[in-house]
Amino acid sequence: MESTHQQRSADQRRRELLEAADRVVLRDGPHASMNAIAAEAGITKPILYRHFGDKGGLYRALAKRHTDALLRALQVAVDADVDRRERVAGTLDTYLAAIEARPQVYRFLMHPAEDNQPSEQGFDVGRHSAPLLRRLGEELGKVIADRVDLGPGGDLLARVWGHGIVGMMHAAGDWWLGERPCSRAELVKSLTDLLCGRLFDAPDRVGGPGF
Repeated sequence: MESTHQQRSADQRRRELLEAADRVVLRDGPHASMNAIAAEAGITKPILYRHFGDKGGLYRALAKRHTDALLRALQVAVDADVDRRERVAGTLDTYLAAIEARPQVYRFLMHPAEDNQPSEQGFDVGRHSAPLLRRLGEELGKVIADRVDLGPGGDLLARVWGHGIVGMMHAAGDWWLGERPCSRAELVKSLTDLLCGRLFDAPDRVGGPGF
């Protein structure tokens, strides 16, 4: 029982430190540093290292936290009781709404600090963004494979489409967030029009939830 209590205490402390890190990221974006996060949490940097190992460990914990939340939101959009086009549009809009609502978090996860400061001043996170996108691509590929009958080789095709759609969302969303050349609704409509190809001609899997 004591061991279980200690584990719960450690898990709670880890959550508190991640919440402190989130506050710094919301303020500083990709310039968030271990020093700033330790100060926000009211601890010393060695204690922060003790919980996460290094900057990379903290980054991965934050990335998982936000990616898990995004995946939950995307699952809700995919499960919405609407037709296929509305479901695709809703999924695209959910992703874009997430990066629009917390642009500093998005920049922290996807862009390195660009001030040429020593590595201690900020997280060199650009090199870590690919695993996040791969995870989203794999998850979307599973959704497509489970819901759409693509015939022989369908599982591989679903993975290709999953990664392709995530790549499109990321590239278009990154450009849109930086320039704001149109409304979010206009971007969603344009991307949905682009996706209305073979995916919309393929039948749902028999007995499946539909896509």
